[in-house]
Amino acid sequence: MKNTLKKNWGKVALCLCMANFACSGMAQTNKKLDEQVVKTMKTATQFMMDKVSYNGGFVWNYLPDMSRSWGEMEAKRTMVWIQPPGTPSVGHLLLDAYHATGDEYYYEAAKKVANALIWGQLECGGWNYVFDFAGENSLKSWYDTVGKNGWRLEEFQHYYGNATYDDAGTMEAAKFLLRMYVEKNDPTFRPALDKVINFVLESQYPIGGWPQRYPLMYDHPFQGKKDYSSFITLNDDVIPDATEFLLQCYQSMGLQGVKEPVMRAMYLIITLQQGKPYAGWSDQYTVDDLKPAHARSYEPRSVNTRTTADMVYKLMDYYKLTADTRFLAGIPAAIEFLESMKLPESDVKKWKQQSNNPEVILVPRFVDPDDGKPLYVHRKGTNVKNGTYYIDQDIANTIGHYSSAAFINPSELRRRYEEVKKIPVEELTKDSPLLQDHLVPLPKYYTRLRGEASADVAQELVKALSKEGCWLTPLKTTSNPYKPYTVSGPSNETKYVSTMVGDDNDTSPYPCTTGELCISVGDYINNMMKLINYLDK
Repeated sequence: MKNTLKKNWGKVALCLCMANFACSGMAQTNKKLDEQVVKTMKTATQFMMDKVSYNGGFVWNYLPDMSRSWGEMEAKRTMVWIQPPGTPSVGHLLLDAYHATGDEYYYEAAKKVANALIWGQLECGGWNYVFDFAGENSLKSWYDTVGKNGWRLEEFQHYYGNATYDDAGTMEAAKFLLRMYVEKNDPTFRPALDKVINFVLESQYPIGGWPQRYPLMYDHPFQGKKDYSSFITLNDDVIPDATEFLLQCYQSMGLQGVKEPVMRAMYLIITLQQGKPYAGWSDQYTVDDLKPAHARSYEPRSVNTRTTADMVYKLMDYYKLTADTRFLAGIPAAIEFLESMKLPESDVKKWKQQSNNPEVILVPRFVDPDDGKPLYVHRKGTNVKNGTYYIDQDIANTIGHYSSAAFINPSELRRRYEEVKKIPVEELTKDSPLLQDHLVPLPKYYTRLRGEASADVAQELVKALSKEGCWLTPLKTTSNPYKPYTVSGPSNETKYVSTMVGDDNDTSPYPCTTGELCISVGDYINNMMKLINYLDK
């Protein structure tokens, strides 16, 4: 019996020894990978800051030899893009990397990005989509050539010279400057931060909304319609983003003067909901009567089903912040409206895109606010000079660059609504930054992770870094270089209806199919967040 026990204990000891050895080996392997990840992150960032950025500013994509670069459109080397994933997005990522590693290098790099943004901040306090270190004349020249000839990018066909809330540009920059200031309470960043806070407060309409651009300008009526840039704007989350920025200022700095504008903006979302039977939200509203309004040629005056779904989620968020049931009151009618817009199977068959989710329904994106008819967008022509957009009720052959229909999941909206209603009020209020008597720190990380963040993924990214120190990825979009041209009269050509670009005179970007490699700012940000997430785990 004793011999048997000795043998068994010997086996147990051997197993424990082997397990300890395996754990030790795993720990050494993980430690080695951790070191490689930290080194890779810094090498990639040094390349982006030293070789790619221009005075701390970025666009979106670059050819490796820097001969061409792009933001939303092709850009000059001296240009800096604000829209994500542009310069503020890099700044946010650098602060995230600083929080993950504690390495002061990332904070110093973030300061360079902040200084670039401060250089490009307009006198009014906000930012345009883009600025140019070569000066305003260089930027105007770009607008008159590349910008003016992007057929589907009408927002670049006219140079306003003011700031925009569109595409989250100004708000991304504002949130980054706020993070830079509160990180170390560095007074260097306070003047620029105060400037953009004042911009947001000054540009807010008394009723609570914001225009797309500010200071207000009315000098670009287009195709017989009013200049839409002064309209109260929900498109691209203009109101929610500005509200979130002011809320972050309140929670992290304790600025008392921003709380009332925050509340005014949140309650406006309730007011902007249309009545039954089309109880949704529009993308824009006229200021004097809060009626749905138009924007670009392919954004008709309508109730937008996609925006409606987004606002349902936003109202639930606002309820969680306030515990005010008024934010929930209009949700059932909004869901009923979305369900009522379900398209018949005959239209679903005409729509080329499909969904694997059995709960989703296909609905028209734009709905006439007067009679509930679907509004489908088409175009004819070959470029900005001879092309036109038009609206009808035929879902077939709609434009490819801006979807005329949307897949919506009313069942999920209804589930979320029922779940939110059940949350105890005391649970809602205990974490709301609006209801605290102390400052609430901003989140550790700002950048959202896209994709997986495992040890295997981290190892692949370490190996994928080029010998020069960057990640090279396939160029997703390219464009026709600008060239002067003339056309005679309108065109009825239909072969560019569903494409991202017209003829070779159109400077709009389109999918690149050559496999050409580039340095992508978006991919750099995403790869870095995967590595940061790995380190966190």
